[in-house]
Amino acid sequence: MNLLTVDRPTCTTTNNSATAKLMRECKIIIWDECTMAHKLALEAVDRTMKDLRGDSRRFGGAMILLSGDFRQTLPVIPKFTAADKMNACLKSSFLWRHVKKLKLTTNMRVALQNDPSAAEFSRQLLALGNGHIPIDVLTGLISFPANFCEFTSSKEELITKLFPSIEVNYNNLDWMSEQAILAARNKDVDSLNFTIQSKIAGEFRSYKSVDSTTDENEAVNYLTEFLNSLDVPGTPPHNLQVKVGSIIIMLRNLNPPKLCNGTRLSVKKLMNNVIQSTIIKGNFKREEVLIPRIPIIPTDLPFQFKWIQFPVRLASAMTVNKSQGQLLEVCGINFHVFRTCSCTLPVRVLANRLRCLFLHQKTKRKTLFIKMHSNDFCNNSFTWNS
Repeated sequence: MNLLTVDRPTCTTTNNSATAKLMRECKIIIWDECTMAHKLALEAVDRTMKDLRGDSRRFGGAMILLSGDFRQTLPVIPKFTAADKMNACLKSSFLWRHVKKLKLTTNMRVALQNDPSAAEFSRQLLALGNGHIPIDVLTGLISFPANFCEFTSSKEELITKLFPSIEVNYNNLDWMSEQAILAARNKDVDSLNFTIQSKIAGEFRSYKSVDSTTDENEAVNYLTEFLNSLDVPGTPPHNLQVKVGSIIIMLRNLNPPKLCNGTRLSVKKLMNNVIQSTIIKGNFKREEVLIPRIPIIPTDLPFQFKWIQFPVRLASAMTVNKSQGQLLEVCGINFHVFRTCSCTLPVRVLANRLRCLFLHQKTKRKTLFIKMHSNDFCNNSFTWNS
């Protein structure tokens, strides 16, 4: 669905497809992490449901349940301004006035744990995310609460803290599935993943995509070398380098609900045209699957082209946006990157992202590691613009 260059995008569902039949018969649609969705996506689903059901009521008379937290990340808009973000948000849609808002206030996992330290950690994250931490009137900075996390001073130390003895433990799926490093930009995530993967024994296997324009007449305008150089967010790289034991994440829905966008896997065998992997999280944990190369056509570029590649990326480190929906027991943050990069992420947004990541019943504050530059320290506490 082209959400960036088309004013009224449409769903690609055809009237005779199995998806159309399902949408006609369903009573309720549950849309999780809806705050990351563009308002045009919701409006396109509204029009599609009306058309498929032949019903002029909103969503063709079906109920839609939107689940999310606007304190977390909003829709991703390339080269955006604050106004672009707000305009793309669901709250800017004409449908929002029809939404009935319900709030959940009790963290049930923490309540059932009966662990005072976990409850206090949850309250600290919530206070940080809500902007309730006092701001220093002289510097305009805030300080993290005492004993909030463990700080590291380098990327190498952060990796060592998160993945100790990875050269031995990389085959332990339970261990690998519960930890990841978060960063702001794809290039920083790629650098972290390459360093982590280099610690695993074995040779790299390189898979290069086959890139071409969808319109043969445009082939002279967009050379293959140019297409190979593109790195579009949300798509696999042109040169995918993996090892047996590498952690990867799906970028497309191949076989829902087993193989969906966001499913994390461990590579077991590398073949010419398929990657044999084991799912490491969720209801299908430890099931082995085969991932083929598929044609991928980006929709948010001024021209159309496709490449044939495995729909995966390395995922020992992830962007904050891609971590939506993941549950982690041990989390590391390349915080210095958040401060220095052009796509600065407010700390309250990151805090609310952490609050959802840290829902696992074993999670404690000691499992949060933050890496920053030495200049970011002030009196043994980390300070950050709120």
